[in-house]
Amino acid sequence: MLRLFWSFVMFTLLWALPAHAQQDFLPVEQAFRFTVSQDGGGQVRLNWKISDGYYLYRKQMKVEGEPAGSVQQITMPTGITKTDDFFGATEVYHDNVEVLVAAPDAASLNVSWQGCAEAGICYPPQTLRVNLADVAATPGTASAASAADAKPAISAALGADQDLAERLSRINLGWMLVVFFGLGLLMTFTPCVLPMLPILSSLIAGSGASPRRGFILSLAFVLPMALTYAGVGAAAALAGANLQAMLQNPWALGSFGLIFVALALAMFGFYELQLPAALRNRLNDASQDQRGGTLGGAAAMGVLSALLVGPCMTAPLAGALLYIGNSGDVLTGGLALFSMGLGMGVPLLLVGTLGARLLPRPGDWMNRVKVLFGFILLGTAIVFVARVLPAALILGLWGALLIAIALSLRALVQKLGSERGRLLSHYLALLLGLWGGAMVIGAAAGAKDPLQPLAFVTASTAPAQSAVANDFMTRFAPVKTQQALAARVAEAGQRGQWTLVDFYADWCVSCKVIEHEVFADPRVQQALADVQLLRPNVTANNADDQALMRTRRILGPPTLLLIGPDGKERRAERIIGELSANEFLVRLAQARKG
Repeated sequence: MLRLFWSFVMFTLLWALPAHAQQDFLPVEQAFRFTVSQDGGGQVRLNWKISDGYYLYRKQMKVEGEPAGSVQQITMPTGITKTDDFFGATEVYHDNVEVLVAAPDAASLNVSWQGCAEAGICYPPQTLRVNLADVAATPGTASAASAADAKPAISAALGADQDLAERLSRINLGWMLVVFFGLGLLMTFTPCVLPMLPILSSLIAGSGASPRRGFILSLAFVLPMALTYAGVGAAAALAGANLQAMLQNPWALGSFGLIFVALALAMFGFYELQLPAALRNRLNDASQDQRGGTLGGAAAMGVLSALLVGPCMTAPLAGALLYIGNSGDVLTGGLALFSMGLGMGVPLLLVGTLGARLLPRPGDWMNRVKVLFGFILLGTAIVFVARVLPAALILGLWGALLIAIALSLRALVQKLGSERGRLLSHYLALLLGLWGGAMVIGAAAGAKDPLQPLAFVTASTAPAQSAVANDFMTRFAPVKTQQALAARVAEAGQRGQWTLVDFYADWCVSCKVIEHEVFADPRVQQALADVQLLRPNVTANNADDQALMRTRRILGPPTLLLIGPDGKERRAERIIGELSANEFLVRLAQARKG
């Protein structure tokens, strides 16, 4: 059980920490789902549903009416301030944003916007024309004609990438369901739930039920319980979907973070959190009226048990509902809570089928499960406030959490009887403590990357490297069209030379990062000494830029292509988004081997 306990700690932390150097991105129309509707009286609602890990720039949102001057007023919500080393502070939107446009005399609207992925890719500015005569008058929807008219021009050549993105999306949902299943399983092994299982088993199966009958009755209990949780999760997501604009407020996100901290303190034993006594007593009385041993009685008890949560379950369940409510996704919320209910039901199925003798005995280990939930809730609080706090401060919070887990492991050592268990706990505590301390020190120095918290140590060499990098960057030759690119690649092929194509834009933050962290590295410069360097600058995003990106199926900068002397791109080694110098060198070596 201890192995399961701490393995789940590590899995949860890895799941919650932000990802870096991601190489697969959604097509622009999936990253930012645009809908338009009319309220009547000339007011138009423009809505963008923003996928997790992506954001839109507030200052890049522009609306112009046809005929000219027909737009009277544009109302935009306040964004969240995002700061980077190259472009300074700017307002961005996450999750969902709605813009109100007063245009009673407009026949159509020209809408422009631009967004990026947190993992390191910026999409070209998008511009589309919306014919208001084709827009439905139902808030939050768009007619088929409007949606077709509003499709960005660059999306036509992205069919294969869309399929990949959809598969990745399904995989992410699967992992989320696995996590919630694990949470439900762990909720069962808490001091207020595990002792109830033999009692519930006797009520469901009855004293003389066969294993087959016990399994059927247990299943009749578990499925309604899980479906009840699914309904609660869908309701929480539906309520959250109506509050998305409010949740973009830094004060609201900060409040949510504080709520998760308060829930974590309950799991650490600072106070007890439970349902009001009157409601708890009513549910208890209702459960006593149900007959055990019948399918109907077992189903009714399953529904009541889902509502009758004990103090140990209340905090994790409340945290799960808050998290789902913030997502605003009704289907995901329902599936997540259904999966959690199934996780809680697995031990009950075992008890109802094979008997309570399979369950571990209650003991002090159940309090450690509560502590695990406390750490999970603290990690969730950090995820919430990461949208509004500086990256360096978030790095420090993650480091502080790792140190707290290390101290908890250190305390656990004193209670373990196994010599190997003590040695493993010592080792994990030392490793987590050292890395957490490095993250805190790095945060104090302004570091942002949890995988390289002490990268600032090498910052003293930055001025000299910057001068060398500037000289190196002069080697990049500009190309503007597919014909010019193909000609330069063919010329290099005749010389037996490789070609690196760097799609760049002035508005691309990650392009600047690659310049400073990859192309400034002497090892990279040496590896590219015999490589032709080309740079299509797509800052203007004009017709030539869009045609070139369509031909090469480029989502946006930064995208780096490695093309061999044979004129063929090594597609498996295409680089999209930010990466480190070491990762770039690995990709280059793999391309040359291939």
